[in-house]
Amino acid sequence: MRSQQHRLHHPSSHKHQHFRLERWHRRALYALVAGLTGSGMAWLIAHFFLRQAGEFGETVHPWEHPAMQLHGALVMLSLFLIGALLPLHIRRAHRAGCNRASGWSMIAVLGSLTLSGYALYYLASEASRPFWSGAHWLIGLALPVLLWLHILLGRKATQVF
Repeated sequence: MRSQQHRLHHPSSHKHQHFRLERWHRRALYALVAGLTGSGMAWLIAHFFLRQAGEFGETVHPWEHPAMQLHGALVMLSLFLIGALLPLHIRRAHRAGCNRASGWSMIAVLGSLTLSGYALYYLASEASRPFWSGAHWLIGLALPVLLWLHILLGRKATQVF
């Protein structure tokens, strides 16, 4: 027990260890990003490629509404999971100077997704909707790539020690 406590409190032995998320949190975030990306892509495909001709012109594809509902539900869950990163992961890593560039990029992307999603739901007019929609789905499609890069850089930094 004494050696374990000493190892846990020794600065060189766990400089980066306390930044790693618990397994449940990590897996939940990965599933959340996959679900948000998948539901967003399902909406994009249904909206742009699967529209059907109806009696009065093109009609909304049946997948669009459920994809949007799932996307919205997952966003609500993300408030909890991503918000929990602030004291557990972001603040500690920032203070230690670890992985800052990709970390701040993640914050910027998540903030941009929040802003563009809010704008789509509450602010967009018919004239501005294409801008907000395009911005939202382009940034959203970049999120998994940036997350992968952030994880890769973080793991690479821990291998140095």
